[in-house]
Amino acid sequence: MSSFSVLAFYQFIERKNLSEIESLLKKKCVFSKIKGTILLSAEGINGTVSGSERSISELSSYLKEIGFDDLNQKISYSKFQPFPRLKVRIKKEIVTFKEELNIMKNKGKHVDPDKWNDLIDDPELILIDVRNDFEVQMGTFENAKNPDTKSFTDFKKYAEENLLKNKDSKVAMFCTGGIRCEKASSYLVGNGMKNVFQLKGGILSYLEKVDVSKSKWNGECFVFDRRVSLKSGLKEGTYKICSGCRNPINDKDKKSEFFEEGVSCKKCYKTTSDAKKNGLRERAKQTKLAQERGKNYPYLEVSADEYFESGF
Repeated sequence: MSSFSVLAFYQFIERKNLSEIESLLKKKCVFSKIKGTILLSAEGINGTVSGSERSISELSSYLKEIGFDDLNQKISYSKFQPFPRLKVRIKKEIVTFKEELNIMKNKGKHVDPDKWNDLIDDPELILIDVRNDFEVQMGTFENAKNPDTKSFTDFKKYAEENLLKNKDSKVAMFCTGGIRCEKASSYLVGNGMKNVFQLKGGILSYLEKVDVSKSKWNGECFVFDRRVSLKSGLKEGTYKICSGCRNPINDKDKKSEFFEEGVSCKKCYKTTSDAKKNGLRERAKQTKLAQERGKNYPYLEVSADEYFESGF
């Protein structure tokens, strides 16, 4: 069975002709039947997209042709199309932090996945999960601290209260693919911390390159697409997304009396209106009908074979 190639990428680089780049990338992706999200800003590019192996390889080469020649890239795979549509947008930041940073000057030391275990075994090290709380709850590294953030911008407050008071501390941080650590480490280094390390390529690189028998990772890693979570070897995980509240749910959550497929879970059943529940039930109905009739629909899970043969 065929599969989709999923490319996650980012690069911090000063660019000015954003509207032109936006137009070029939209045309390229539409022509190649690529879906996903690409964000552009004056500070660089950040995206996760999926398509055929050939189209993703061609997009990677095309990005280099138009000036993104030092991309941080990660390839993984999905049995179905993980994105419902294509979005290419110009934003103020490629990852929102709301702080002026000199990322090219102030940055943490990148640590390869095969060296990460040795680093985090240091008892003097402060290991920090830079992701949001709901992501941490799904999985994290042994002995990692959870800043308990609801959004990435909250990390600044955590750093001020817990890290910047002792600037000689040895700190290591990690996130999904590395981009949040670029800004978080730059913030710490820019505020006087010198011993700042970050996992190169993020959790995804670690899960891909470190054998499960040697892994210090516990749980699954949340990803921002229909796969929801990945495990060691970048295999698809067990979590799904609740349609009512967009929170991750596992098999245990599905056993709750408040769980209804495509409608609600125990976290949102009592807080969503009857009107919203009915709307979600109708969407689930339309999704099922589209699947039965072989028609395109944004919420339908489509296999690679179906996608590339159907013209969706």
